[in-house]
Amino acid sequence: MSAKIKFYGYKKCGTCIKAEKYLRNANIEFEFIDITQHPPAAEELAEFSENADVSLNKLFNTSGLQYRELNIKEKLPSLTNQEILDLLASNGRLIKRPLITDGKRVSIGFREEQFEKVWGK
Repeated sequence: MSAKIKFYGYKKCGTCIKAEKYLRNANIEFEFIDITQHPPAAEELAEFSENADVSLNKLFNTSGLQYRELNIKEKLPSLTNQEILDLLASNGRLIKRPLITDGKRVSIGFREEQFEKVWGK
């Protein structure tokens, strides 16, 4: 594989475990990055959103405890794109995971059909 795949995830996350297993079974090498310790920078998140063709709102882990505690759902409509990016970059637990990229392709979350499209050989 030419480009290094970065896997932003969390070891205790069931969805991340499934995604890791999928990539290993497909013999796809990747670098695991703990998203809670090392969240992507705001600029990277903007690029991921664009490359995955999803709105910034779709980068949020809406089922996460901190999403609910911080009332993000209520705040989102009044936030600018830059404020959303800064918020996500400052707290990896707010980011939907796993977030996987090789610099061009991006997948957010884990659905096997989506993984096949993005990472299938």
